[in-house]
Amino acid sequence: MEEKRLLNTREVARLLDINEKMVYSLISDKGLPGTKVTGKWLFPKHLVEQWLENQTLNYPKPAHQLPPYHGLIIIAGSNDILLEKTINLFNQQYPDHLAVFGNLGSMGGIRALRRNLCHIASSHLLQENEEEYNFGFARQELEQMPAVVNFCRREQGLMVQKGNPRGIQGAKDLAKKGIRIVNRPLGTGTRLLFDMELEKAGISGEHLQGYGNELPKHLDVGMEILAGRADAGPGIRAVAGMLDLDFIPWRWERFDFLISKDRFFDYGIQLFLGLLHEDSFRGLAKKLDGYDLSLCGKIVFPQKTREKEKTSL
Repeated sequence: MEEKRLLNTREVARLLDINEKMVYSLISDKGLPGTKVTGKWLFPKHLVEQWLENQTLNYPKPAHQLPPYHGLIIIAGSNDILLEKTINLFNQQYPDHLAVFGNLGSMGGIRALRRNLCHIASSHLLQENEEEYNFGFARQELEQMPAVVNFCRREQGLMVQKGNPRGIQGAKDLAKKGIRIVNRPLGTGTRLLFDMELEKAGISGEHLQGYGNELPKHLDVGMEILAGRADAGPGIRAVAGMLDLDFIPWRWERFDFLISKDRFFDYGIQLFLGLLHEDSFRGLAKKLDGYDLSLCGKIVFPQKTREKEKTSL
């Protein structure tokens, strides 16, 4: 029997072991994730469980620290085409060092950082105010705020088949009969943005054909669309450009590196961050669509004063 993904108020109250009336207070006061459909509150179970974990106090500290730097840089978190190329470039330019990547999604990267499983977490989690990225999630997950260095800004949206034969103009059109989509996993910044766009359009993802078909990379989503197995899926303009797919833009987002302050000045970390200012790296970005490097390599936290970033160029 398939596990129920949407819970009603009574089921959420039972899950949290509280009175039903308390559920409404948690929505307004504590940000319990829910959506009102036809006058009734519904709660995606995975988001409720994620919210519950984020409320945990005194999260146990990891038993072991990362060993002193000895040539290996571990990066974990959100998948990105330019990041993959940057890691390859680093390994070519600095053969005495090695950078490796674990594709865990943005939230997975932050949690790996919390557990001392990586040196750098890559993340692009959009906060509820739809202006800021990553800071709130880092505060919830980490005992101490990390240093946050921008990697890039990139354009997110909806990838569709070449020529857009299904006439898809936005999220609301995904609910049309016969439209097949492909999705990204929970915990990724792309999935978070996608679910936000669906909510704005008044659409429950559970009713979309292919919503549960989750693929680990932007390129995987693009390939499903290119092969004709899906009509649309969330992703970045860079992949749409590589595969010659049509692209419906949603927003420019900030894609950051989160680095524990006690490891920030490790030689390898500084070597990797230094690469972001070199022409060899900048040349990689120029060959791809949908990237902006105006903030690249700059510390966005901590900083005493920082102008609010615009969500579009």
